[in-house]
Amino acid sequence: MRDRLLPWVALVTVWILWGSTYLGIRYAIETIPPLLAAGARFLIAGLLMFAVVGPRHARGAQRPTWPHLRSAAIIGGLLLVGGNGLVSLGEQHLDSGFAALIVATVPVWMVLINALVTRTRVSGPVLFALLLGTVGIGVLVGGPGGDVHAGGTVMVLIACVLWAAGSVYARTAPLPRHPLVVASLEMITAGVALLVLAALRGEFGRLHVADISTASWLGLTWLVFAGSIVAFSAYLYVNSVLPNDTVATYAYVNPVIAVLLGAAIAGESVGLNVYLGGAVIVASVALIVATRSREPRPTTPTSRSTVTEGTGTAAADIPKPAEGPAKVEPAR
Repeated sequence: MRDRLLPWVALVTVWILWGSTYLGIRYAIETIPPLLAAGARFLIAGLLMFAVVGPRHARGAQRPTWPHLRSAAIIGGLLLVGGNGLVSLGEQHLDSGFAALIVATVPVWMVLINALVTRTRVSGPVLFALLLGTVGIGVLVGGPGGDVHAGGTVMVLIACVLWAAGSVYARTAPLPRHPLVVASLEMITAGVALLVLAALRGEFGRLHVADISTASWLGLTWLVFAGSIVAFSAYLYVNSVLPNDTVATYAYVNPVIAVLLGAAIAGESVGLNVYLGGAVIVASVALIVATRSREPRPTTPTSRSTVTEGTGTAAADIPKPAEGPAKVEPAR
């Protein structure tokens, strides 16, 4: 009984904790500059994770090489600096649930970018899902009751594209064998890069530790431990014991959780545009997941579901080129 129940408890944990990261970001950046908050989050989480797994899985023959470090830096730059960093900037102007619904389109962008990179044909259902997701974003921004900050929306959309590009790149990049080592290296390199960018933007000069609110401290702590460590570990577990199409359900459960938490805890308004646009976006992601699960498995190696915690979503399996070993791309 316990063996049957535990995977589902872990999956629900992923649904809730990763869905809650958008609200965590909103509270963290209330009194902590956004890139500084993101940099601190990933650097702390990455160092803690590496301190646990590094002594056992990053020594001797498993020691990360220069190509491993370079790949981790590129992936961390695309996913966590470009992806999460821009989401943090965008959430200065957008509700957390609204941002989460836009980020839900990441699986669709992943399929499109993968097709461009591998020069493979995109199927009709996938093209329809892409169009549907685009329509959903349009409804979110300009639908009934919509009054949305254009700059914040563009930031989150760019974050989605960068996240998708980093996820596709990670499928063939040389990386250490242990996923927690990969995740910790990505977070450490991204954390350092975000702190450098924060310094260039003058965020350290705007930081006043005495003025940081309790809500911001709690939000940052939640992001480090619940979002980046606990939920990621739960994801690794469910990804090893449950079917990929079941695990990928968090691609459309996370934004729903984010909207509900934003409305219930932060009092974010949920207008008709959010209901309609959100429903269209979630439908497009569900179509992607369903289409991938029905397609015959390729004879060449495939990667497992890509982790996109913290910007938010996961993508269904995407066949990768024949060359190179399959990788688990653990972001955040």
